Amino acid sequence: MPESPSTVTQSTPQEPAGNQSLNTGDMRRILASSFIGSAIEYYDFILYATAASIVFSTVFFAGLGSGVGLFASFATLAAGYLARPLGGIVFGHFGDRIGRKKMLVVSMLMMGAATTLIGLLPTTAQIGVVAPIALVLLRVVQGVAVGGEWGGAALMALESAPQRRRGLAASFANAGGPAGAVLATLVVSLVSALTGEDFLVWGWRIPFLLSVVLIAVGMVIRLKVAETPMFQKLQDAGERKRMPLVDVLRTHPRAVVIALVATMSFYCCQAIITVWGVSLAVANEVDREGVLNWKAVGAILTLIICFWTARLSDRIGRRTVLTAAGITGVVLAYPLLMLLGNGTLWGFAIAVVVGNGLVQGALFGPIGAYIAEQFPTRMRYTGASLSYQGASLLGAGFTPMIVTGLVIAADGALWLVGAFWMAVLLAGIVAVRATPEGTKLELG
Repeated sequence: MPESPSTVTQSTPQEPAGNQSLNTGDMRRILASSFIGSAIEYYDFILYATAASIVFSTVFFAGLGSGVGLFASFATLAAGYLARPLGGIVFGHFGDRIGRKKMLVVSMLMMGAATTLIGLLPTTAQIGVVAPIALVLLRVVQGVAVGGEWGGAALMALESAPQRRRGLAASFANAGGPAGAVLATLVVSLVSALTGEDFLVWGWRIPFLLSVVLIAVGMVIRLKVAETPMFQKLQDAGERKRMPLVDVLRTHPRAVVIALVATMSFYCCQAIITVWGVSLAVANEVDREGVLNWKAVGAILTLIICFWTARLSDRIGRRTVLTAAGITGVVLAYPLLMLLGNGTLWGFAIAVVVGNGLVQGALFGPIGAYIAEQFPTRMRYTGASLSYQGASLLGAGFTPMIVTGLVIAADGALWLVGAFWMAVLLAGIVAVRATPEGTKLELG
């Protein structure tokens, strides 16, 4: 019989097992490591998404036509998302067996190497079909690396925090995503403005090569933190599982599916607004630097809303916040699509601020704690990563291609995209309502 979510019991707020030894300085160091490390890895990962929207269709898929070239570019983007569940499984397995910290160091090194090599990759015009093949392989390495990043970063914070602040603690890893997006978008925008017409020739490589510096900074910070008290207690007791994936699928299959469906909501928002929406605006001849700058504004607002809703979820519950955010997204989905497609910078600006900043941010804030609270410590890295990265594949990896196909099927109209977006949000609401309130659960 499957276990109930997370070996969990109803309790009053208290410190998690083993947390008493952490002082304020230790906790701040852990939160900083989760946030900065995650931001650096997502800088690399989202940098690729930005380049896929405005660069790679002409650099690596020239001659296919604008529509087909963009589709092919988004297909390479999807390859990274395809690899994320694999990364979650592999890193989750070893993270549940030998520790969260070790896996975070490995994931950062992998990400830095892949991103730097993309920046050095010759174009299709220079080496032919080898270029797009190499691009896909490096994107897969990125996907595996970021697939292991989120679970470890979120658990480093959540498993070290008092119960009454688990939502806020886990959100530091979540917030690294929009922070990385802000950094990636602003760097691309600045380089685009400085290099002008040379941006598509060589300027696009600069943001990728800057990853070397960022990874070095991240490694220094990440190596200074200790293992989480919850995992350390598990390790001391000799209770680690030999095959965490098998145990998760055998004892918690419902939790995996429900957490995956709930998480797809914010990933769908991200893909529609900040990936497909960017390509739509640029295709409609909206100023490229303006689009990128407003995308950064949206990401900054996502960051702020993420922290706020995470803290709010510690007070009024994860289910309440996630349900309210999902309903807001359903109501606003079609109006936001109309703004994205009106061919103006102000239309894109409103859509990205509301859709990316408000709706996605509200969904994003509590989701880290919500997922982690579905699984026990001995298999939490594997279970949380499998759910989260599976959602990233379905909710973000395929969404740009899906909505591009839906626009073609609707002869340029956006109503099918709106129906798809609302369906994903509604499914997320149903999933959230099907789980117990995580703030009342004592993790073990």
